[in-house]
Amino acid sequence: MESQKEARTFQEPVARPSGASSSQTPNDKERREGGAVPAAAALGAEADDDSADGLWELPVEPAERRPECTRCSRPQKVCLCPFLPAHPLHISTHLYIIQHPAEENKVLRTVPLLAACLPQDKCKVKIGRRFSEERDPELSTVCRKSGTLILYPGAEAANLEEFILDSPVYPSTIIIIDGTWSQAKDIFYKNSLFRHPKQVQLKTSISSQYVIRMQPTNRCLSTLECAAVALSILEKNNYIQETLLRPLQALCSFQLQHGAQIRLSKEHLLKNGLYPKPMPKNKRKLRKMELLMNSVKI
Repeated sequence: MESQKEARTFQEPVARPSGASSSQTPNDKERREGGAVPAAAALGAEADDDSADGLWELPVEPAERRPECTRCSRPQKVCLCPFLPAHPLHISTHLYIIQHPAEENKVLRTVPLLAACLPQDKCKVKIGRRFSEERDPELSTVCRKSGTLILYPGAEAANLEEFILDSPVYPSTIIIIDGTWSQAKDIFYKNSLFRHPKQVQLKTSISSQYVIRMQPTNRCLSTLECAAVALSILEKNNYIQETLLRPLQALCSFQLQHGAQIRLSKEHLLKNGLYPKPMPKNKRKLRKMELLMNSVKI
């Protein structure tokens, strides 16, 4: 390789860009005439190449993560434990969070705050895209129980408040999918286990307080907010909702005080002509945008 490199150094002409000065250095003239480049210049060029190559061999130190609070999973300097209940809330309902892997490392995720407010034996987080009886026998058993619900606003979903009034078996477990709407849809439809529980949805007029993250519509709630409303209904205790929302409110308030901006829903931006991106060319995505503009449930 070095002999080839030296051959190029001594024999190949140097291309001059158009419009460049016509003045010539002695080295330029020698190159065109086949003359030898001075040894000092050749050695200097090789030394520069060697020093540059050496940079790639330097070890790269991984970025150090800030120390995290063991309870709320926030960086210790911005710990939200003062806004959590002193003791986990006493509830009888079992909560299962099915979390898309992409949510696990997001800085402003809400599930750690939710889990910090509830007893460990009442709140379980399962991370993944695909679940089956072989991979997760526990979840499979839970999904087949008559007292299990899944919070998913599909076409067959019943209003949670109305359902518990008429249900012969009072619900003991509720499953919530954590992810973007497209991720939640993918998890729900590609895992047959989640078709066993009764589908329910929330009919509430409250707007999301998770204002530092864009939602598709004005009616969308974060995972923590969904759990707060659902548990307050199932436990018949409004204090649960107030307690669970407190750390979320503190999180958003802190972020807004330190440079974050309120993120309006995509629906609001489209209706008011404020959406910053061009409309998609894909027909399916364009249809979704049109439905959002017309407040049609998607």
